[in-house]
Amino acid sequence: MTRLRSICALAFLCCASIVHPLDAQTPAAREGAVRMFLDCSGFSCEKAFYQTEIAFVTHVRDRSDADVHVLVTPQQTGAGGTQYTVAFLGQGRFAGDTLTLRYTAEPNASDDAERTGLAQVIKLGLVRYAAQSPQAARLRVTYSAPQAAATAAARDPWDAWTFRISGNGFFNGEQQYSSRTLFGTVSASRITERWKLRLSLSGDESRSRFELDSVTEIINTRGGRSLNGLLVRSLGRHLSAGITASASRSSYLNQDLVLQVAPAVEYNVYPYSESTRRQLVLRYSAGPAAYRYEEETIFGRTEETRMQQSLIAAVDTRQPWGSINVRSEAASFLDNLKQNRLAIGGGVELNLLRGLAFNVNGSYSRLRDQLYLPAGKATEEEILLRRRQLATGFRYFGSVGLSYTFGSRFSPVVNPRFGAGGGTTVIFN
Repeated sequence: MTRLRSICALAFLCCASIVHPLDAQTPAAREGAVRMFLDCSGFSCEKAFYQTEIAFVTHVRDRSDADVHVLVTPQQTGAGGTQYTVAFLGQGRFAGDTLTLRYTAEPNASDDAERTGLAQVIKLGLVRYAAQSPQAARLRVTYSAPQAAATAAARDPWDAWTFRISGNGFFNGEQQYSSRTLFGTVSASRITERWKLRLSLSGDESRSRFELDSVTEIINTRGGRSLNGLLVRSLGRHLSAGITASASRSSYLNQDLVLQVAPAVEYNVYPYSESTRRQLVLRYSAGPAAYRYEEETIFGRTEETRMQQSLIAAVDTRQPWGSINVRSEAASFLDNLKQNRLAIGGGVELNLLRGLAFNVNGSYSRLRDQLYLPAGKATEEEILLRRRQLATGFRYFGSVGLSYTFGSRFSPVVNPRFGAGGGTTVIFN
């Protein structure tokens, strides 16, 4: 083992010595070129792609080194596509020079078409800054004139209606174990500036098989169904009113059928037009809920109808210094306020210092409204396989992370070699 470690260490030193010191100079910035920091997330944020597509600027890895901070925030459109709001925030020599552009990707756009369209919009926004740099003399402007027929106003034969059918299946197994999970959704929506209507039908089912020995086998199944509807009317820049309705069942929650209707009102402290950058929302709803249970509950009920209410406060903001997404809810039954639920959850990402980033995500719920719990005692098998919800006064989840990046401030070079699953991992014990 000592000899193996020596060989591996020698090989590592040899590989490191092969890299010529001059190679480290290749990422250096072009003299006077605009330095851009791209701040985005999600599958469309493939930074290596944008580094190759947007070559007339110098890409930097920390926002404090940038002349322009490009902040990209996505939001789903009514048709099922994605609208990207691209904010160009000037810094240093461009301090105070800001610009906002938008790009909308069609619902059926491929990943490549979506990222190519977004790259084009980012290029357009960067031109105003590059025009004030030594790189301006190397820029060329081209224009593709549309065909005459394309200039006519488009008529929507679907009248803003969008339909979606989706299904997913997950399978895995071994010789003595197998599992499958199926999901399916059918939805229809019509979204305009004044109205928002959404209808959806979804279902899921999971099945697991455990073979303990040649004669003993355990099968665990769980599933649920739900039908949901939402109708919202815009009442101005900050206010909206709506109604939600749902029908659902869940074997895990001992619910054979749950019917709910709840009128609601929502107030956004900031204008809805700024929702891609910041929101502070308060929403109150109240209405009847009818429950039918698979088994008699701990309160001796097989069915009941109750009035319930909910108050939600949510903040969602994305700024150059980071992002905050936190949602809190207080819910109770109107005839018994002691039967309630308090919950808070979300995430915070902060750019603390140059190269130093901190993130925390989590949720916590205080539960006093588990009316659906079956009266009978759960078996050991039901507990271990999580076939049904158990009595609990709380529920939580959490994660925390810290990262620090240092070294060269530039990152214009894309080198994909040995990046597709190659290489070997050596572990020393």
